[in-house]
Amino acid sequence: MNDTIWSRLLALRQGTGEVVTTEDAFRLYGPIAGACGRFVLAQVGQSLDGRIATPAGDARDISGRDGLAHLHRCRALVEAVIVGVSTVKADDPRLSVRMVKGLSPVRVIVDCHAELDGSESLFHDGGAPVIVFRSAISQGQPLPGAEVIKLTPKLCGLDPQDILDELGKRKFHRVLVEGGARTIARFVEAGLVDRLHVAISPIIIGSGPSGISLSPIERLTGAHRPPTEVYNLGSDILFDCQLRAEGLSARQSQDVGMAHQV
Repeated sequence: MNDTIWSRLLALRQGTGEVVTTEDAFRLYGPIAGACGRFVLAQVGQSLDGRIATPAGDARDISGRDGLAHLHRCRALVEAVIVGVSTVKADDPRLSVRMVKGLSPVRVIVDCHAELDGSESLFHDGGAPVIVFRSAISQGQPLPGAEVIKLTPKLCGLDPQDILDELGKRKFHRVLVEGGARTIARFVEAGLVDRLHVAISPIIIGSGPSGISLSPIERLTGAHRPPTEVYNLGSDILFDCQLRAEGLSARQSQDVGMAHQV
């Protein structure tokens, strides 16, 4: 990556550039920057042994500098970034693009049970707008400067499809699902993720939460086996997994009236 290529990718994100498929940077970032309509990217930064934090919740030094720069590029190429309430409570993230040139996306928090109280940093840092999704039956504190959207909960909580639909109404179509593991899993299992980026840093933690927590399977024949390309970011290795082919049947089944399961 260099300044010229990044400027061309930002232009593509604004609809004024062209895709150059012969360069690795465009093969990796072009599908995000040039997406037409809804595009959902999920991103996980983890250790060699698949951990995203220590058992005590320390996750700040998992990704190397190049892995963090990649994450900030992904944020700069989307219109909204989604995290779950546990990520906000554990990491107090800014969700900005401070490591790269570009615009920070709208920050979206899934806070089903209204656990946030408004003291969290992102409500006061003067950054990008904040949207908070809560259950329609929840009671919580007012959140300064945030738009609170209440949704009717389903059996397992807020429906990822409902969240994306509400974001789409606000013209936020390119979306990054950044964490945590359960939030990413719900979007993956709903068949809504087009690309999954797994950035692996050369560190072994030994215990702690895993990067993605999908429902258990009995046999490997039921495992996801997406087409994948591997990129050397420098400090981290990135697996770019194409889930669209797997998720397509789920989206098509919804179009003909089948029940949505999460």
